[in-house]
Amino acid sequence: MRPRSWVLVLAAVFAVLQLAAVTGRDTPDSKNYVSYALALAGAGKREAAAETVDWVCAGEASAAERAQRVNVLRFHGPSPAGRVFAECRAGELGRVERRLRAGGAQTDGHVVPFVAPRLRRIFEVRPGYPVFLVPFVTVFGVTWGVWLASVLVAGAGGVLVFLVLRTVSVPVPLALTGQALYYVLPVGTTAMRPMAEGLMLALTLTAVWGCALALTGRVRAGTALVAGALVALFTVKHSQALFLGACLAGAAAVVALWRRRHGRGPGRAVTAIAVAGCGAVAGTLLLARLLRYPSEAESVQDLLTGHYTHPDRAHPGRELLHLEFDFWVEWLRRQLTAPLFPAALAAGAWGARRRPAFGVFLLAAAGTGILTQAGHPDITIFGDRLIVLAWLLPVVGVPLLLEPLLRRPVPVPAQGSPRAAGVTR
Repeated sequence: MRPRSWVLVLAAVFAVLQLAAVTGRDTPDSKNYVSYALALAGAGKREAAAETVDWVCAGEASAAERAQRVNVLRFHGPSPAGRVFAECRAGELGRVERRLRAGGAQTDGHVVPFVAPRLRRIFEVRPGYPVFLVPFVTVFGVTWGVWLASVLVAGAGGVLVFLVLRTVSVPVPLALTGQALYYVLPVGTTAMRPMAEGLMLALTLTAVWGCALALTGRVRAGTALVAGALVALFTVKHSQALFLGACLAGAAAVVALWRRRHGRGPGRAVTAIAVAGCGAVAGTLLLARLLRYPSEAESVQDLLTGHYTHPDRAHPGRELLHLEFDFWVEWLRRQLTAPLFPAALAAGAWGARRRPAFGVFLLAAAGTGILTQAGHPDITIFGDRLIVLAWLLPVVGVPLLLEPLLRRPVPVPAQGSPRAAGVTR
């Protein structure tokens, strides 16, 4: 088959495997995004709340039923699905109804008031993912619409990995390996969750692809991809647009300095990427201020007060630094007990050395995962989803590391030997 056929086959296999869990992938954040999408599609607050809660509670009921079936003490018992669904629905809708009756700030914006206004404001300024969901939930309903949107955005991430690797001249089998790694490593799992991270991963990979195109001579197309991805990221999660813009600009400076030390100019591609990155930083800071987005201080208070369930901290900066140190010590301890992630990062970084200029930009994009985690050092967040962007380094770098094995020349037997005779025949 042609390479594009194999790409589609891998994406299709991944999609079929995701039928194993159509519901039950939601997180507490998912309710806010889905209700936002339903509101944009024209639903009222109570209608959006009911549809979102039914979807969430169906997932909880399904998970409870599956757990019952394999419980060594109660596997013969009746299914708890109905009870779990009813209790979940009553609790969630009761909390929403109390907030709706309170009126005022509780009913502002598009997001259903599952949480307090200050926390809900953080989701209100992230319209990108809800807008992406709108056509899917409108046509297919919440359950299948959210699942299909997740499958498409996660599948697209793997395809983008293939395109990135082919752009930097990696052989087709290894480019397909990179696509498969995206699906089987935590990036694929995270991209399937109904949150902004899947779209954020795809847009970050689009920017990486733009860097690869620019560095291989297609400067205009590559720069347009980088700039477009950064603009779209602002609507999905503006902090990622800020981090990625800054990291790409920093990577461009590193490449330019390295080239200057070797008597070369930075080149049009590096200059264009630097301009796009600096523009993203300036534009994000300016727009966030003009649109009155929640500030960095507000984000720190959200973290240190348990999503505003406790009084604001008087000295948030000092406490954040204390928490930051303790977080990374504990994070490193956990990584050393199960060192797959550090080993994968090391392998990816070593592989990135095979394309030095591109490797610097790949490291920069993956580094946004570290910055995101550092900005929210919460060890209790399930699945390491904040740092997930760092997995892009092994996803793209490991195929580069394996490249010499595939390109190693096969020794030709001497003329006259039996093996040579077989070859010539």
